[in-house]
Amino acid sequence: MARTGQKTPRKPVETRERFSVADAEEEMAAMVGVSSKAELKRRMKEIKKAKSGGFESLGLCSEVYRGVKRKGYRVPTPIQRKTMPLILSGADVVAMARTGSGKTAAFLVPMLQKLRQHVPQAGVRALILSPTRDLALQTLKFTKELGRFTDLRTSLLVGGDNMEDQFEELAQNPDIIIATPGRLMHHLSEVEGMSLRTVEYVVFDEADSLFGMGFAEQLHKILSQLSDMRQTLLFSATMPSALAEFAKAGLRDPQLVRLDLDTKISPDLKLMFFTLRHEEKLAALLYLVREHISSDQQTLIFVSTKHHVEFLNILFREEGIEPSISYGDMDQDARKIHISKFRARKTMLLIVTDVAARGLDIPLLDNVVNWDFPPKPKLFVHRVGRAARAGRTGTAYSFVTTEDMPYLLDLHLFLSKPLRPAPSEEEILNDMEAVYSRIDQALANGETIYGRFPQPTLDLVSERVREVTDGNTELISLQNVCANAFRLYSKGKPLPSRESIRRIKDLPREGLHPVFRSVLGSNELAALAFSERLKAFRPKQTILEAEGEAARSKNAQGSNQCLEVMRKKRAVHEEVIKLAHQKRSVDDASKGMEAAKELSVDWMEKDICCAKRKVSNFKDDEYYISSVPTNQHLEAGLSVKNDEGFGSSRLDAAVLDLVGDDSTGLQKQKSQYHWDKRSKKYIKLNSGDRVTVSGKIKNESGAKVKADKTGLYKKWKERSHQRISLGGMEKDNLQEGGLAERGNKQHYKGKRKRWSVPNANVPSELKDPEQVRKGRQQKANKIAHLKTKSSKGKRFSKQKRGKRER
Repeated sequence: MARTGQKTPRKPVETRERFSVADAEEEMAAMVGVSSKAELKRRMKEIKKAKSGGFESLGLCSEVYRGVKRKGYRVPTPIQRKTMPLILSGADVVAMARTGSGKTAAFLVPMLQKLRQHVPQAGVRALILSPTRDLALQTLKFTKELGRFTDLRTSLLVGGDNMEDQFEELAQNPDIIIATPGRLMHHLSEVEGMSLRTVEYVVFDEADSLFGMGFAEQLHKILSQLSDMRQTLLFSATMPSALAEFAKAGLRDPQLVRLDLDTKISPDLKLMFFTLRHEEKLAALLYLVREHISSDQQTLIFVSTKHHVEFLNILFREEGIEPSISYGDMDQDARKIHISKFRARKTMLLIVTDVAARGLDIPLLDNVVNWDFPPKPKLFVHRVGRAARAGRTGTAYSFVTTEDMPYLLDLHLFLSKPLRPAPSEEEILNDMEAVYSRIDQALANGETIYGRFPQPTLDLVSERVREVTDGNTELISLQNVCANAFRLYSKGKPLPSRESIRRIKDLPREGLHPVFRSVLGSNELAALAFSERLKAFRPKQTILEAEGEAARSKNAQGSNQCLEVMRKKRAVHEEVIKLAHQKRSVDDASKGMEAAKELSVDWMEKDICCAKRKVSNFKDDEYYISSVPTNQHLEAGLSVKNDEGFGSSRLDAAVLDLVGDDSTGLQKQKSQYHWDKRSKKYIKLNSGDRVTVSGKIKNESGAKVKADKTGLYKKWKERSHQRISLGGMEKDNLQEGGLAERGNKQHYKGKRKRWSVPNANVPSELKDPEQVRKGRQQKANKIAHLKTKSSKGKRFSKQKRGKRER
């Protein structure tokens, strides 16, 4: 303690001098070109803002900055802090961060800063492509909220909406287009002269989904119409490190930003996995919704097909629960109504297919239920990423059948998390407190525990489900449809890895999941333990021996012939079984001895310098380069390829078959290459892409539609007397439109010219003196012509009137 009145020690002189010198240098730099004290004060304030880590340091204009603050943002998230300066500098960026980390704002804020205000002559300057309609709608809403203080115009082009309404929006000359690939391609083929050459800023939202969902044909045509001087951005929560898979995006010296590689799922999200039979899924879901999930919590339920969505919708309504639903083929207006109801908390359940797995942001979502387990790890990441967003907590429940167990192991290889089964009922009865403390410790360490539902409870709910199903004709008719749809869905799933299939055979039998520890009492646990022991019971006698013993005890006459045969057979087989057990135990012991010996040798080699290594150990961990990369499971899970999962070989891409020599090879080659009529050559398709003979393309709902003109634009143009020009402008004067077309025709006729200035295809409005003089002369001639015409008309009318008077 310092004495009373004693001064506190001052900073060292060197430190004070250093700070004062730095401040003086900054002040001198700020004083350059300053004419007043107020301007100097303003500059010093800007320097201070730039030093802070907030949005002030980005140098945003006042309109964009006000929109950001109005939205409630104070400090940029890590992905925004990393990517925004790169985007504002004009670089192409490929970014990956976990769900709910603020990726949408990371590309919208720089976009608004670059565009700033509406320019009527510039045409479309920004294009955002989304894989689904719901994500595009959400991006539109977010763009309007952030750009509320700017006069930028935004147009939404998604499937399911009226084409004529979208023509009206395009005629208003929008600055930003937010679209799905299918509908944008439809507009490009439908509208005469519509071009994307003026686009300076292109965003592929959920890029891995866009390049892996079968949009290759649409993306190829859209990218061919974009300018070479554009800025390209790719954003997703699951992005592979190999950018060769995005070569078609036309990236130029891209900057790769990958965050949250270790924590692909939010740490605030609890994961729960329940093992059950396929027939028990309906009962398990009803029990979970009614008993375990609170009535004031919102839940998102993912199923495999649209038929399952309809089945669960009717089942919940029969049980007195009103859910919302959404799937790809659903009417767009109905989808909007159902999702808006769920957002407004009028319904607490939303049953969807994987359409809603990408980018959908529901602010207060508490739970996600995987009714059908996803076959790909990154699909699981996107599904459960709908909950626990922006600092909130959430829970993800997943139902796992026997067929889904290899996919569960693949998922934990991808997440790099340990997986362990729940302790059996026998262990819990022996020492309940110690078992539960070990479980809590494992959960705290980040391990995942999977277990079963309480069987008595499931049996009771299954009876109720059976009664409801038998009493409803719609549910009865949908049962067979759902079974057939699930069979087709299972055929199309990618295969799990071979090692996961092998590992599930060695997994022990799991017990009751710890989340149900308070549901069952000690007596019920004892009954479950007894039933598990019955399942593991193996009788010492076969049915023939048991019947022979019973017959002999009744008759008490000599020995039964069947009994004697089985005894001799057992004697021979028991010797064989005993030898097999002995051999297995000896092999296990020898393997253990070899492992211990190798471990001791390694320790000795580390202690003794320059010691010779064992001949069998050829690996040097410091210099050895393995053929299998250390992050193989991570990159395999993040791959963009459509139909390939962990089961595919990672060397398939390096194999080149010139000509297939069997029927399988020929068929594979046919599916990989497609004859393009325009270019008169075979083009290689992405994995999973297909082009039909009729030339149809696949839209965002998975349906195949014709890409030909339908004549809708021509009818709308005749009825509304409006037109969409090359730059997207609305022109009522056809003469002016013709001049614009003639001015722009030079850029598209013959060899394509490259311009380095944005919007170079827009004709200039500035006129030289000769053009002004010519315009005035034309105007004077026109007025003189009208005057002479009117005087002739008056003379003719006077002559006519004179003749009548005569």
